Amino acid sequence: MRSLELFAGGGGLGLGLDLAGFKAAAVVEWDKWCCDTIRHNQALGYPLVQHWKVHHADAKTFDYGSVGQVELVSGGPPCQPFSLGGKHKGYDDARDMFPTAVKAVRILQPRAFIFENVKGITRPAFANYFQYIQLQLAFPEITIRPKESWLDHLGRLEQQRTSGSRSGLQYNVVARVLNAADYGIPQQRERVFIVGFRADSGERWSFPQATHSYDALLHAQYGTGTYWQHHPIKQSERKQHYARVQGDVDRRAGSKETGLLPWRTLRDAISDLPDPQSHAARSVLNHVYQPGARPYPGHTGSLLDLPSKALKAGGHGVPGGENMIDFGDGTYRYFTVRESARLQTFPDGYLFHGSWSEAMRQLGNAVPVRLASIVGSSVAMQLLSSGEERMKMEIPLRA
Repeated sequence: MRSLELFAGGGGLGLGLDLAGFKAAAVVEWDKWCCDTIRHNQALGYPLVQHWKVHHADAKTFDYGSVGQVELVSGGPPCQPFSLGGKHKGYDDARDMFPTAVKAVRILQPRAFIFENVKGITRPAFANYFQYIQLQLAFPEITIRPKESWLDHLGRLEQQRTSGSRSGLQYNVVARVLNAADYGIPQQRERVFIVGFRADSGERWSFPQATHSYDALLHAQYGTGTYWQHHPIKQSERKQHYARVQGDVDRRAGSKETGLLPWRTLRDAISDLPDPQSHAARSVLNHVYQPGARPYPGHTGSLLDLPSKALKAGGHGVPGGENMIDFGDGTYRYFTVRESARLQTFPDGYLFHGSWSEAMRQLGNAVPVRLASIVGSSVAMQLLSSGEERMKMEIPLRA
């Protein structure tokens, strides 16, 4: 199934959707370093990106008519207008690319779309604008008029929704905040996904159910102890970790097992990588030691036996207190680019172009590949199954 990937970044969402069965007819990204990362991997022969037609372009001025018919439009519109670390301007921020995403949907009329953004867009301060985004995607042909305020436009969209009219291009839109850790990603990363299906298709879909849980991790650590069988560390380190999670262990005492898998931890993700200061690290892509890690108030690093904290990109370089390991003994170390890529579930053969800070910016803005694949596979299965049903109805049965 053909797709269009907007705001591609370093390729996380695109890689996941490729694994789900979507083939990008065009990949649009304005940042040179991100384009270099994708093209560098193409030059290295990395298979998932070989067919990507990368456009180093502004999505606002991109010629969508040149793409042709696509089944899916996807992307992660820049999140600075809504992130906790941003200026919180929303619609008034020139970096808000949701209007461009709506434009692409309006022109291409895909059967479905998947957009991803920071959890901050769901905050009460943005409640009206978040509703506005979803209604624009639901009715992409009802465009804002010259000199019309976005609130007045929102009012017209609300009238369209409540009228029950089925005329024109419409999408059934759902949105949900997903925690990547709940889907087997070794990182507590909460992001909002907005998914829509064209209303005339009659698709019925819901977000995939969680497969992993924190309670299951605690049970594996301090119930069955199977976690420590995989990670045979000193008793002192186990006790140190227990002191941090004891309240949660006590809380879940006596609770029924849910059948979910344990959250994957930072140790799960990186324990087989060599020390970045060792000679062996030279054979691992992007696994280079970065000096200078230190904690500071509000930025204390990630513990080895929990999923990592969300990777951060930062507006003026990476806030290192978040993108580092807290070894629990008073020592700290920055994540290498490869370790960060593991946390975002990028394949080990995928190379990030640029300096440590530049590569970390790309990773901090990325969608975990596995999470993109899980959501994308669910959407792809719905599109394929409904397509098969339509074919059965259109082909007359032979006697």
